[in-house]
Amino acid sequence: MIEVKVPELAESITEGTIVEWLKKEGEFVNKGESIAELETDKVNVEINSEYT
Repeated sequence: MIEVKVPELAESITEGTIVEWLKKEGEFVNKGESIAELETDKVNVEINSEYT
């Protein structure tokens, strides 16, 4: 299991919600691939894999 880190966003953003997982559990992921969509009160961003 690998820890997924949320990218650093603006200082005023303190929490967010995963609104969609773009990969299924156990699915192979390449480095840099989008794995989830994060929604905050100010922005929606995709979280990318840091690992292969």
